[in-house]
Amino acid sequence: MSNDYQPHILISNDDGYLAPGLLALVNAIRPLGRVTVIAPEQNHSGASNSLTLSRPLSIHRVAGGERDGFLFINGTPTDCVHIAMTGFLDEKPDLVVSGINQGENMGEDTLYSGTVAAAVEGVMFGVPGVAFSQIDRGWNLVDDAAKAAHDIVAQMLASKLTHTEGAATLLNVNIPNRPYADLGRWRVTRLGNRHHSQPVVVQKSPRGDEIYWIGAAGDAKDRSEGTDFHAINEGCISITPMQLDLTHHARLAALRANGWDRG
Repeated sequence: MSNDYQPHILISNDDGYLAPGLLALVNAIRPLGRVTVIAPEQNHSGASNSLTLSRPLSIHRVAGGERDGFLFINGTPTDCVHIAMTGFLDEKPDLVVSGINQGENMGEDTLYSGTVAAAVEGVMFGVPGVAFSQIDRGWNLVDDAAKAAHDIVAQMLASKLTHTEGAATLLNVNIPNRPYADLGRWRVTRLGNRHHSQPVVVQKSPRGDEIYWIGAAGDAKDRSEGTDFHAINEGCISITPMQLDLTHHARLAALRANGWDRG
């Protein structure tokens, strides 16, 4: 590989192609390589790893303006990365970067997050992925968060930390809403966990039918030292390495030891 090689970075999100967090991230990452942006047409927060299988999808390109060249799809974050990996791009990118999400993705949030899902989809195809989220909603200081995201991606590329033990690296990064000068402290963390979600909100539709809104996420339950919640409470950026293996290996051994293997 020549010294002037520019890594190809695929950028997506779950807040939609018009989201300020996506634009800030793209502008910050452009100096690091060749960037392709493929994002959902609309907000898909909470979409997790869903694929659209019930209808065809279309890709459109933005012409002009500060998002010139952005591509958007009438589907989910996973759709965006999946289509890129399975035929739209001539070759796989070197890295998938997702975000910057409006609001934290910590603890169990990662199971629901479309932001994390876009990075996960890259990893499923052997391409390392990084998901970025800003703690507080509202896009306050998002350009500062994007500068910090640049630094993290730059270090990842420079340190060759794209694959470990043969598997593509997956990082979940949460950034406090602080000025860039205050974002120099990074902590490598594990996922904490939350209390159960708040109760569903029940309302009446204009026709008198009951309608339901999903309740707010539960408060942090495990915010002990070493967790993502603890790092954020300390004013640090939280960087959590994740993996796709959902097997509970200790439980696997216990089941076998208790005779669950038959035949």
